[in-house]
Amino acid sequence: MDIRCITADNGAGDNDLGQWDGGGLVVGLFSEGDHPLRRQLATLLGDDLDALLERRRFRAKPGECLLLERIGANPATVVLVGLGNPDHFDGAALRAAAAKGVKTANRAGARRIGLAMPVQGLEARAAASAMAEAARLGLYHDQRFRSEAEPESQPEELALLGLDATASAGLAEVEPICAGVELARQLVASPPNVATPAGLAEIAAGLARDFDLELQLLERADCEALGMGAYLGVAQGSDLPPKFIHLIYRPATGSSRRVALVGKGLTFDSGGYNLKVAGSQIEMMKYDMGGSAAVLGAMRAIGQLRPPGVEVHAIVASCENMISGNAIHPGDVLTASNGKTIEVNNTDAEGRLTLADALVYACKLEPDAIVDLATLTGACVIALGEEIAGLWSVSDNLAAGLESAAKAGGEALWRMPLRDSYKVGLKSHLADLKNTGPRPGGSITAALFLRDFVTADLPWAHLDIAGTVWCDKGRGDCPPGATGFGVRTLVGWIQAGAPA
Repeated sequence: MDIRCITADNGAGDNDLGQWDGGGLVVGLFSEGDHPLRRQLATLLGDDLDALLERRRFRAKPGECLLLERIGANPATVVLVGLGNPDHFDGAALRAAAAKGVKTANRAGARRIGLAMPVQGLEARAAASAMAEAARLGLYHDQRFRSEAEPESQPEELALLGLDATASAGLAEVEPICAGVELARQLVASPPNVATPAGLAEIAAGLARDFDLELQLLERADCEALGMGAYLGVAQGSDLPPKFIHLIYRPATGSSRRVALVGKGLTFDSGGYNLKVAGSQIEMMKYDMGGSAAVLGAMRAIGQLRPPGVEVHAIVASCENMISGNAIHPGDVLTASNGKTIEVNNTDAEGRLTLADALVYACKLEPDAIVDLATLTGACVIALGEEIAGLWSVSDNLAAGLESAAKAGGEALWRMPLRDSYKVGLKSHLADLKNTGPRPGGSITAALFLRDFVTADLPWAHLDIAGTVWCDKGRGDCPPGATGFGVRTLVGWIQAGAPA
């Protein structure tokens, strides 16, 4: 799909909709107020617009769509998308409306689609990027595992109408970022007999080859030599060997900053001897590597964008959590690579064990900041639902940078507390700490556990994305299934200079 901008003749952000000669037109309408697009639409349709909308019971509520087929007219297909109250319209609402409108026009058979949205209050470059990303990602359809693919088509052209002359600059990064999100979606959606630890390592090798990245792959023996007892303890129950992935981007002109992205890489989580039971979504535990998918997707985008001045290290301690005669028991004590001992009181809290050694490894790289992403706790899902990821950080600057990047990318973060008094719940009578605390505040104690494996005073942030990596019904610019959550936040943060 070719995406381009058509700027307004008067430079004020308005556009004569009647000049669009493509077969499809998508127009966003607010539920109240008089916007230039509404007046232009009335002129185009040659009808009493208010009467038409009343007849079709279109109230322009958020997400509401009205398809108008105009026989013998051009554009033949007009899609009206509700935007709701203009006071509540923001970048996330723009993305959702653009995705729904373009998808509706595409289903109606429009091959060339013009998209006109009110973007007052939004910077033109950011608005163009948001609409273009939403249109492409909203049309994403994963058919890799079907014996016969369902018939589908993509528009040949998408024209963003009525933006000012600076908007086109926002399209330059759309393809790399969308490709990174799509890679993350494919990895999360892949069944666990495909996205194995070795499978993730192969993806990383492909990224290194195709985008001039460096790859260091640590096998089990290498991890043993580094004392990664927590990570290897989780891996020991599986017949599939663990793969510790370290992918590196170095800018051509040198770097003033170094950052590490750490992604949880459990390609399948049975729960171990604390086996997941019916109702616990054990069949969906293929998405327990959503953190690693986000990190690898971000590296795919970064490798293509080549941001200057920042060196990026992506780290994934990949393995399965399975049951066998070799699997860890509840009650075992593991020793992490920083020497800390961990009493395993729940084998289904395995992700934090793998992240412990991954974080220690990342700290040894002496980065300016570390960000980890993990589908870590059901407690975070209960607290924030399926649209918002939890953010914990020891650095206000790092947290603010991630929140800003997430907002610009249409992803939602909510900063949560790192309350020191809650750490008493991780106290073990046998080892340095337990791997789980009491049920109340479970996502907080999980973050506190991870903090023990990060060098003091090093800017670090933890994103719990357990609720956001998958959506059964689809939302925003994401069809049902894997979301690719986190890619746009990471890329935006790094593009902004990775403030810590």
